Amino acid sequence: MRTQICIIGGGPSGLLLSLLLHRRGIDTVVLERQTREHVLSRIRAGVLEQGLVALLKEAGVAGRLNREGFEHDGTRLAFGGETLHIDFRRLTGTPVTVYGQTEVTHDLYQARDEAGCKTVFTVSDVSLSGADTDHPRVSYTADGTRHTMDCDFIAGCDGFHGVSRPSIPQAVRSDYEKVYPFGWLGVLSETPPVDDELIYANSPRGFALCSMRNRHLARYYIQCSAEDRVESWSDGNFWEELKRRLPEQAAANLVTGPTIEKSIAPLRSFVTEPMRWGRLFLCGDAAHIVPPTGAKGLNLAASDVHYLYHGLCQYYEDKDTVGLDAYSARALARVWKAERFSWWLTNLMHRFPDQSPFDRKMQIAELEFLRENEAAQKAMAENYVGLPY
Repeated sequence: MRTQICIIGGGPSGLLLSLLLHRRGIDTVVLERQTREHVLSRIRAGVLEQGLVALLKEAGVAGRLNREGFEHDGTRLAFGGETLHIDFRRLTGTPVTVYGQTEVTHDLYQARDEAGCKTVFTVSDVSLSGADTDHPRVSYTADGTRHTMDCDFIAGCDGFHGVSRPSIPQAVRSDYEKVYPFGWLGVLSETPPVDDELIYANSPRGFALCSMRNRHLARYYIQCSAEDRVESWSDGNFWEELKRRLPEQAAANLVTGPTIEKSIAPLRSFVTEPMRWGRLFLCGDAAHIVPPTGAKGLNLAASDVHYLYHGLCQYYEDKDTVGLDAYSARALARVWKAERFSWWLTNLMHRFPDQSPFDRKMQIAELEFLRENEAAQKAMAENYVGLPY
């Protein structure tokens, strides 16, 4: 078998890259180790930068997003019993769009079905060879049979635990990582959101986040121990702890109910360099992880897709390798800025186990500075809505 681009990973970054290339007449095949149903069951973030929204429009999959997504003109930071509003629209002229990542993935798969794009599910034993030559290939097992896919390029969109990054020799790549000493316990509930904007709460009891998917579906998180287990948290215990971490008015407005999903996500910052080895290009979580604070994970994957998509189009349409040659440097320049922002916001809003009284005073001083300084608010807003590609 042969294709121009073999894309490993059927999550949103791989699907989006495939659709964009398909619209330019470039052939792709997507390999996914899970079933389609499993991929579509994943609950992820739902804050989209306008760069990602523009890519979805270019791919022809923004119809439902335009109808059902919510533009948010700002966000709220809660600390000391009060709330600070960061006005994105006033400070940057740009909003963010709230639309669940699961819905993005649904839309991408539907569009791929309509376009007749090829996806192979439940593949196993994926291996890459010849990535540092002009003849890369991907081997895999599907339906009990071993297959080999010859291609021009490989796009590794298979996440942190995928095979793409480890296929780059350790002598070639450098990994940078910070593991945080806590996680996020998140729940999804069929209840109205507590506020019309997201609330990030810094509390003496730990961080909390009030988010949403739509007017009838809310997403809430609380900081928890890295050793915590979902089974240790009843719905009642979760709601009571969330209320303790919110400002009084928000806690009074909180509507509780049965949760339909509950999970704990660890927090880490991770980057591998370079994001290209020969004809293998890493995209999204295969190359970098950010803590969910600030919702940069999917949005960073989208900027990778932007750079790789344009580089591949330039290669096939203009016989020019400049975009591909610059891919890793361009992507990493934006990645590290987003890593810095996510690290900064995580440190600003969470309680750390080894936090001293001095550290706590510095944290509050930083928040007070943000409250009083419009330039600081603008810098935060610019990073939150997304730096330009």
